[in-house]
Amino acid sequence: MSVDSTNPGSSGVPTSVMLQTLPQIDEEDPKNTKPPKDRLLEFLDILEGHVEQLRKNASQLEEDKDAVLVALDSVINADLLYNLEDNDRDDVNRYVERIINRSLTVEVKVLTQRDRMQEDALYQVNHLIDGLVVVMKTDAETAQAKCISYMNACSSSVVHGVTDKNFESALLGCSLDDQKKVKRRLQGLLNYFEKIKVVPYNN
Repeated sequence: MSVDSTNPGSSGVPTSVMLQTLPQIDEEDPKNTKPPKDRLLEFLDILEGHVEQLRKNASQLEEDKDAVLVALDSVINADLLYNLEDNDRDDVNRYVERIINRSLTVEVKVLTQRDRMQEDALYQVNHLIDGLVVVMKTDAETAQAKCISYMNACSSSVVHGVTDKNFESALLGCSLDDQKKVKRRLQGLLNYFEKIKVVPYNN
């Protein structure tokens, strides 16, 4: 038995190409003198690499879908749209609605495995961010400052402002996948603050 140790693929390689290069087991190869367990483990290492690439590709698709929906939202709220005649505006809105409905037919979900401590940490992080969103409705400037302090906790270097230590402590207890998702969520909130032109917070 031997394993064709084809490289599982580098970042950006289409999944269809990866599937065509999946390794095969040849149990009749007389040249392979490795013990059976070593051959099987080598084979499984290669498959694990393919699985991680699939997860990476699926996560990118999730981000791409979110980006499309954000772009469509910007069209709906664009001043240019409201400068159109009623009939033209209705045509554009129908077009946007059609694209939104079409995009919602694409469902991509990458599950994150968590232990109990990671579940608790993620709950704390989401609770803090949800509180920020509530504050945003009545005091956008304070919410922006808090959002920046949360974002600083996600970064290796602080650009400006302070770092919220409670948020940082909770975030460090989360899985790496959740940390990346939290950072993207906070970046989306910061983009919203820029959109509504909140006065920048200065420490």
